[in-house]
Amino acid sequence: MHKSKYDLWVGLFVMIGAVALLFLALKAGNLLSLSFEDTYTVSARFDNIGGLKSGAPVKSAGVVVGRVASIGFDKVTYQANAELHLEKRFAFPKDSSAKILTSGLLGEQYIGVEPGAEEAVLAAGDRITMTQSAVVLENLISQFLFDKAADTGGSNAGEIK
Repeated sequence: MHKSKYDLWVGLFVMIGAVALLFLALKAGNLLSLSFEDTYTVSARFDNIGGLKSGAPVKSAGVVVGRVASIGFDKVTYQANAELHLEKRFAFPKDSSAKILTSGLLGEQYIGVEPGAEEAVLAAGDRITMTQSAVVLENLISQFLFDKAADTGGSNAGEIK
């Protein structure tokens, strides 16, 4: 079998393509974040985290300022506890609030941080106390249907006059 110099170049090209596809798959699945910034950890408790996952972005004003490190369940308060790694270059006031938001109608969920007005800033180990849970689409639909059924049942809308 005769080997040419092109075999080496084709093999190299295929390897680079495979590495690029792996990188793209990890980025698209939100399993890879290439941030080498120093971070500090804060926590936040939510009644319902919806579909929030570890590794989800933490954003403020649309800018990624950190990532969700882990999500756990507190057996005492029966709430979800999210540990957030925020980049040290972003200092948020202690009275900041966190809410779980969705990018787009059916997009990924992330935590949005709205800064407060206090002069003291969050430090490692602090807790964000003002939180808003995820909006669950099924709950909204069932509430809408329940309200419509209550409106129809309470009126004479079904009577023929």
